Amino acid sequence: MDTAIIALRTFLVVLAVSVAPRQGAAQQPASAPAYWSSVEDALGRKGAMQAENVIKFSFPRSDLFVVAGGVTLKPAFALGGWVAFKDVGKNRAIVMGDLVLAENEVSPVMQALQAGGVEQTALHNHVLMELPRVMYMHIAAHGDRVKIAQAIHNALAQSKTPLGAASPPAAPSATDLDTAGIARALGVVGKLNGIVYQVSVPRSEKIMEMGTEILPSMGVSTAINFQPTGGGKAAITGDFVLRGPEVNRVIRALRDHGIEVTAVHSHMLEELPRLFFMHFWANDDAVTLAKGLRAALDQTSSKTK
Repeated sequence: MDTAIIALRTFLVVLAVSVAPRQGAAQQPASAPAYWSSVEDALGRKGAMQAENVIKFSFPRSDLFVVAGGVTLKPAFALGGWVAFKDVGKNRAIVMGDLVLAENEVSPVMQALQAGGVEQTALHNHVLMELPRVMYMHIAAHGDRVKIAQAIHNALAQSKTPLGAASPPAAPSATDLDTAGIARALGVVGKLNGIVYQVSVPRSEKIMEMGTEILPSMGVSTAINFQPTGGGKAAITGDFVLRGPEVNRVIRALRDHGIEVTAVHSHMLEELPRLFFMHFWANDDAVTLAKGLRAALDQTSSKTK
């Protein structure tokens, strides 16, 4: 890569880090328009507004104590269930989500979702050799937004997912994590959720399903999470959102940098263009891992600086 381009990219990332909101203060989500209140009531918690009138609800599995690779997983790191509603008019919505479930919760939750008209689009692992075993159920629906919300709430009630009012966001804390160095290495600025540094990288192309655009906040952005493990190290996980020709290029880039691939699969059924989701894991120097992740991002058509 031309040195002038590298220098410009580095300058832009440093500038973005310097002007980003302070990580020492929790950022308050935008208030939802009043017409989303019935969905919030049905789900039993407030949602966070995203771009283009998408409202997103988090269902972190704070009740689970899960260990993988000697690391106790924070909910924001790898146990963060969510559902996102996109308004399509006339009290209707397109809904996407990812529910985090214990193995014995899968069947009753699936039965309740099917009874409520909410489809399952994938069921699989995201990490390896975790204890206890965790499954991830991806869901989709299109229709009356309140009925969909009620169906999701009824289904989650078949699990031990905490369903009371959502806890306030954890205060950001960059203890023992070089977030500025990670941002420079990745070329993308993230945000802290408690001690977990979260980065989202949208695809360059428009993703369509059910006749409408599926926005990045609805699960079609590459997600990268860093959880500090001491001494400047971090565990990393998340998923790359890929087109078919990118899959093996990204596998090679990750493995060349000591990052393990833990799953490759679909999350959706009829999206255009076709997408694959690649999950990963490593626990090493955080900035070094960020450089490896950047090498993998460079093999994709993503919106990176």
